[in-house]
Amino acid sequence: MSITIHPELESRLRARAEAEGLTIEAYVERIARDDQQAEEELEALALEGLNSGESIEAGERYWEEKQRRLIERHEKTRIR
Repeated sequence: MSITIHPELESRLRARAEAEGLTIEAYVERIARDDQQAEEELEALALEGLNSGESIEAGERYWEEKQRRLIERHEKTRIR
């Protein structure tokens, strides 16, 4: 397969590939595989979250409590 990319991007890809001892083709293939793996991991995490327990309603009170606890935790770390 042939693709055309902007010369500046090709230059950056080529430099990174060479720095890792790869051909530009092998480097682009690795990027594509890593992207696919990241997408699969993200999907798995999303499903894990969906199946992690009872759902809650994240209304105004929920976010106010979250903010209060975050501020409280932040202030404890500043005191140390």
